[in-house]
Amino acid sequence: MGRMRENPRYNVISMRISDAERETLEQIMDSTKKSVSDIMREAMELVKSRSCGSELDKKAA
Repeated sequence: MGRMRENPRYNVISMRISDAERETLEQIMDSTKKSVSDIMREAMELVKSRSCGSELDKKAA
């Protein structure tokens, strides 16, 4: 049996990307020393912060 984790990740998401996108992803992985999963989590947070920021701008206007 595996060790207990504080924040277990059970969900798997897959996606299709082009050869050019794969090359870009590999370049990012090499330069940051991060995994694909870590890069995608970071990208998700970036999009989330941008979209939440624009929602706040709309409410303030």
